[in-house]
Amino acid sequence: MSLISQGFGEPTARVNALREQILDSTPCIETDRARLVTASYQETEALPTVIRRAKALEKILAELPVTIRDGELIVGSLTVTPHSAQIYPEFSNIWIKDEFERLNLRKGDRFTISEQAKQELNEVFPYWQGKTTNELATSYMLPDTRECIAENVFTVGNYYFNGVGHVAVDYAKVLNKGYKGIIQDVLAAMAAADKTSPDYLKQESFYKAVIISCNAAVNFAHRYAAKARALANSATPERKQELLKIAQVCETVPENGAGNFYEACQSFWFAHAIIQLESNGHSISPARFDQYMFPFLEKDKTLSDEQAQELLDCLWVKFNDVNKVRDEGSTKGFGGYPMFQNLIVGGQTRGGQDATNRLSFMAMAATAHVRLHEPSLSVRMWSKTPDDLLLKSCEISRMGMGIPAYYNDEVIIASLINRGLTLEDAREYGIIGCVEPQKPGKTEGWHDAAFYNMSKVLEIALNNGRSGNKQLGPKTGELDSFHSIDDIIEAYRKQNEFFVYHLAMADNSVDLAHAERAPLPFLSSMVDDCISRGKTVQEGGAHYNFTGPQGVGVANVGDSLMAIKRLVFDEGKLSLAHLKEALDANFGVPVGSVDAAPAAAGGVKKDAAYDLVLEAVKKVLGENGALALSSLNITPRESATASNGNGGLTAVRQMLINNAPKFGNDIDEVDMLARVGAEIYCREVEKYSNPRGGIFHAGLYPVSANVALGETVGATADGRLAGQPLPDGVSPSRGMDTKGPTAAANSVAKLDHFLASNGTLFNQKFHPAALKGDEGLHHLAALLRGYFDQKGMHVQFNVVDRATLLAAQQEPEKYRDLVVRVAGYSAQFVSLDKGVQDDIILRTEHVF
Repeated sequence: MSLISQGFGEPTARVNALREQILDSTPCIETDRARLVTASYQETEALPTVIRRAKALEKILAELPVTIRDGELIVGSLTVTPHSAQIYPEFSNIWIKDEFERLNLRKGDRFTISEQAKQELNEVFPYWQGKTTNELATSYMLPDTRECIAENVFTVGNYYFNGVGHVAVDYAKVLNKGYKGIIQDVLAAMAAADKTSPDYLKQESFYKAVIISCNAAVNFAHRYAAKARALANSATPERKQELLKIAQVCETVPENGAGNFYEACQSFWFAHAIIQLESNGHSISPARFDQYMFPFLEKDKTLSDEQAQELLDCLWVKFNDVNKVRDEGSTKGFGGYPMFQNLIVGGQTRGGQDATNRLSFMAMAATAHVRLHEPSLSVRMWSKTPDDLLLKSCEISRMGMGIPAYYNDEVIIASLINRGLTLEDAREYGIIGCVEPQKPGKTEGWHDAAFYNMSKVLEIALNNGRSGNKQLGPKTGELDSFHSIDDIIEAYRKQNEFFVYHLAMADNSVDLAHAERAPLPFLSSMVDDCISRGKTVQEGGAHYNFTGPQGVGVANVGDSLMAIKRLVFDEGKLSLAHLKEALDANFGVPVGSVDAAPAAAGGVKKDAAYDLVLEAVKKVLGENGALALSSLNITPRESATASNGNGGLTAVRQMLINNAPKFGNDIDEVDMLARVGAEIYCREVEKYSNPRGGIFHAGLYPVSANVALGETVGATADGRLAGQPLPDGVSPSRGMDTKGPTAAANSVAKLDHFLASNGTLFNQKFHPAALKGDEGLHHLAALLRGYFDQKGMHVQFNVVDRATLLAAQQEPEKYRDLVVRVAGYSAQFVSLDKGVQDDIILRTEHVF
């Protein structure tokens, strides 16, 4: 039986072979870029920084090894070996050297590194001492800000150690006029500039840097043309014709505008790949690919439908060739080698009409054919989304890769208008990285600017501003001094005021460092209004400028406030003193122990007895009968450690878990408390502005940092043990949504998604049996329509059973192509850190 859903056809043998190259690859560290950027900087020390950046890119593109892999139709590789990573020492490098011996021993995102590579990096790293963006950002930070980071109240590690990324450039500009046309735009801007302005000297340097960068991109493509012609001399007749065609295309684009679909695909890829080489920021997103690419498909009479689809499939494989090495700590927040290349289809046109076209469906077919985690396919939905597009999207969801993600035009367009976008620009939004909306080609969004630990802030609020024994935040009262839930909420609000201030200061420190040391002229050439302003995006050249930090732990905050309100203040079943004793003692369970009782009814339990019962039910009633077991109120046993001498503390935990309503069950009282907890954070973020002349706006999503951030939070008043993961995104705490998928969606929709305009993330997990047949697809489509009618912003689905995930943990070599949704992205399950794997396994498994 075919692995491909009937409605999508089969991939070609070429596409399957290219896919296998990715699956068979062992990611390694390559040093070419690190050596070339260092050599260039040593040669250009007397020049302005923006010129040095352009010269460095020029040298990289002139000397980086040119690689055309067997069978490729779309060419342009960042590394010689597939799915490997270059090193970018100008952003940070000390951690790389420190981790040389551990890169291949990590729990997730492993890389091999040769002794020669270590030696070469050891030779270039000393040059960068005192010159990195990381070091400059640190020097800008206030001591109290650095202490907040050290205590894991928030982390800015994403841009602190790496490039920014998180952008969608104006690919249409490259496709339509090529870099030759962009250079003409720059020359015109130079001629029109006010030469008497004191800003002109810097503007002229920027313009020269753009011209250098664009010419370097053209020359890079010409090197690929020469390589293809050289390979053609010894190729088989069929491959020779393909290589000669590649050479012809690379001689034409991206220098000139594309004349057909093949040239458009290749021109797009060169632009996309070179952005990655200029800076190692991830989340370089194609955004509205079906809109700017469709005109080239529509007018192309040289390709059959099958040939066009194969080209697209080859491009989809190419997305998976891009990789990045992160520090070991960051891999816990970004597990699974993610690059977050978000590509979205559907939605509305600039004039408010439905934007669905033939390429929208071909993009889905490419996802079905390639079955890898990149690109992150997304779908925009609104009232006029065709049922065909929605049902095809649901069919992709049913394949079990966690793709696509779904976005609500009604919420996102309004939220962006509220942040200053025009109606027309807001209608043209794309998604960047995980779930972050922006207008492509006009925005420097700085999404993912920080992970803010809302649960940690509530913990500090319940401890009079202390983190452990350290007085970190303001004194807002000891726990036993509070007389109502309103008192606790007010303490939480005051702690947010303090910590969000330091978050903004940290983000702005990193922002300043990137503007000063890592301007990106090539990227800026494709973002409005950089050329007209004569500024890089790092200096405020973009039309729209934002900074978007995200809060993590929404459900945990809501559930904790609810448990205190109900059990302490409403019913008097628990005193604040007894609650504090239980939290401080982690309910009598040693920190780091396996959690034997993490959930109320509905969650999957880590209990051997439960597994035995499940297998017995399967034998008697079959798989569907076993599914029904997930709705039974089975309370697993506590560990022996927790039961010995700590019965009172265990009872407190069980009371907190089972005797207070939980977010995710369509219960207004607790849902509104979760909304208040999120709103306090979002409103506080709105008070700040960034050095690029833009504003801060909040998001509510974790990537996979909910696992790592949870490790630094003690026991919480919802019954969660110390060190356990936080809820992912705006999803309910794992196992607590016991009333089914619709109730969970209803709860999530009650949050103010309009306020969290940097994006919200809602994960749901279904057993595959729930989506069988046409009925299953229509149920999923109805859930989507209903959730979006209630003003939810985003949702995505894992469709995989627990048994498969457990088997993949035990025998990873048999499941190397198992792709799952982690957070705002999908990844190969076997590449993830086990903590992230366990978090996915323990999410509630729904049926309709």
